Amino acid sequence: MNNIKVYTTNTCPWCTKVKNYLRSKNLNYEEVNVGLNRAAAVEMVNKSGQMGVPVLDIDGNIVVGFDKSRIDSLLDL
Repeated sequence: MNNIKVYTTNTCPWCTKVKNYLRSKNLNYEEVNVGLNRAAAVEMVNKSGQMGVPVLDIDGNIVVGFDKSRIDSLLDL
């Protein structure tokens, strides 16, 4: 079982694509809205070095953006 955290904002179309993709694979994930949670935004930047979303943390591996091939490789899809 993978531990997946997805950092998002309300206005990010790529965040929606990532979440839809994970759901299509029947994967559970924790969504963290960095637009509403300043501490989570700081956490995301510290992990990824990026201000933009989406950022995924998959078992401690950071994926910036909707990089489907990287996501698939980390999740053995």
